[in-house]
Amino acid sequence: MSALTIPQRPARKFLGEEFSVTTWEKLQPFYENLKNRSIHSVGDLRQWFLDKSELESYLSENFAWRYIRMTCDTASEQYQQEFNDFVENFQPFLSAYGNELDKKAVESPYLNELKDTGFEVALRSMKKAIEIFREENIPLQTQIQTEQAKYGAMIGAMTVNVDGEEITLPKASDFLQSTDRDLREQVWLKIQTRRLEDKVALDELLNSLRDLRNQTAINAGFANFCDYMFAALGRFDYTPQDCFNFHESVAEAVVPMLNDMANERKQALQLDTLRPWDLKVDPENRPPLKPFSTGEELLEKTITCFTQLDPQLGNYLSVMKAMGHLDLESRKGKSPGGYNYPLEEIGVPFIFMNATSNLRDLVTLLHEGGHAVHNFVTRDLLLNSFKNPPAEVAELASMSMELLTMDYWNVFFENEEDLRRAKIQHLESIIETLPWVATIDKFQHWLYENPTHSIEERQSKWLKIYEQFSDSVTDWSGFEDFKKYIWQKQLHIYEVPFYYIEYGMAQLGAVGVWRNYKQNPQKGLEGYLNALKLGYTAPISEIYAAANIPFDFSKDYITELMNFVREELEGLKK
Repeated sequence: MSALTIPQRPARKFLGEEFSVTTWEKLQPFYENLKNRSIHSVGDLRQWFLDKSELESYLSENFAWRYIRMTCDTASEQYQQEFNDFVENFQPFLSAYGNELDKKAVESPYLNELKDTGFEVALRSMKKAIEIFREENIPLQTQIQTEQAKYGAMIGAMTVNVDGEEITLPKASDFLQSTDRDLREQVWLKIQTRRLEDKVALDELLNSLRDLRNQTAINAGFANFCDYMFAALGRFDYTPQDCFNFHESVAEAVVPMLNDMANERKQALQLDTLRPWDLKVDPENRPPLKPFSTGEELLEKTITCFTQLDPQLGNYLSVMKAMGHLDLESRKGKSPGGYNYPLEEIGVPFIFMNATSNLRDLVTLLHEGGHAVHNFVTRDLLLNSFKNPPAEVAELASMSMELLTMDYWNVFFENEEDLRRAKIQHLESIIETLPWVATIDKFQHWLYENPTHSIEERQSKWLKIYEQFSDSVTDWSGFEDFKKYIWQKQLHIYEVPFYYIEYGMAQLGAVGVWRNYKQNPQKGLEGYLNALKLGYTAPISEIYAAANIPFDFSKDYITELMNFVREELEGLKK
């Protein structure tokens, strides 16, 4: 294998090579330069955009490392303080200057002479940002970021005791795949009971965030935070009504498949009643799949898997490994969840996750690896903003990678039967994903369309929505209190509001990409990479078209794709 080439960050022509931000006063002159600079030609304007992009890339990466360190060690007061310092002492100024620079750009008489692909899309976003910017929202946004950070610290501190060992909730969740039903029930109860200990604090935290977010929307002239977020997230390609149509389509086309799967599970396990702790165990009561033992093994096998799909993709992960840009294993004091954080100056991202040893962890690294590939193939685009596609595109990159790599999962499962089981589990998880996405998205719409709701009303509405999109076979009797609070485990509700419907849209897109790949591997992979390479230099529908798939979430299209998934599942179950 040839030696790795470790990427270097581009030269800092505007900031200077030795620049290091410590205070706002040290940074402000660069913003003043951009704000007051005279622009006399299209060349001047282009250079202005390049300098602005260099500054934004530097600051984005500086903030990224503060966030990464804080989530890797939530117990560190130093890391928490460094993160808060940026939020409190930099971001308020960045918001105000960002608005001034957006206005300077869109008012330039040379704007129409910029011919580089992507400016049209970037300017569309700038105009929308100007439209919704309000000075009085700057301190609110600082408060919101500070409040959001509390969630990770609270969840990261949650542990339970199993067999005399104190373990994190992700590790405890592995026991839900045990063939010992009594053990599954015992651990499930411990997890739910531990979550419930913080239910009041988590309710109060959401109340605080809801009120701050609602005020932000009102200040910006919107009826509610939902409408505000459609503007803030740059949802130019679809409307709230499209989301409502998606919810109904999933309820009609996918939820019946959930019921079929639950009934099959109940019969296979020979149970009189299917309980919540029976949903992760193998239906034939076989021991849980264990695709790897350590984070190191997970990474090495994933690199091999990516390499077999395309050598360049494996190379990207190898670069990240060489640079130390991964933190994979679950441990106490680490924030929940997983993410791929772009590092916009160097162009090599950081992957964070909480792996134990299960299939879900394998899929998580494949997913985040898809995001990482996206960062690598866009790192040479002209501007920082061109490298930041909306979530509907970003999640297409990650969810497609889960499916594109399936032909190479034998790296993790030497036993043919285990490989078949893994593929079945993953395809069934797709059928489960769409209703859960609809659940969370519909709940968030309700939360912010009814900003004065009480906690009791929230619980009642959650149960109603949850039951619309979940199977009617699982018996929750006796555990209604746990059911009321399932939503509190979804970090997106707290940390990235309204970022969830994108998973549904991208999941449909990913199945389309995979179907193309199954029909013609070379052409399917090429289309996928062509879409990713566009970054955000084209509208969403055009990016999907580059992958040879439609941007469509109608009932007919959902049914068509789910029938394809069902056929693949039936082929594996023969």
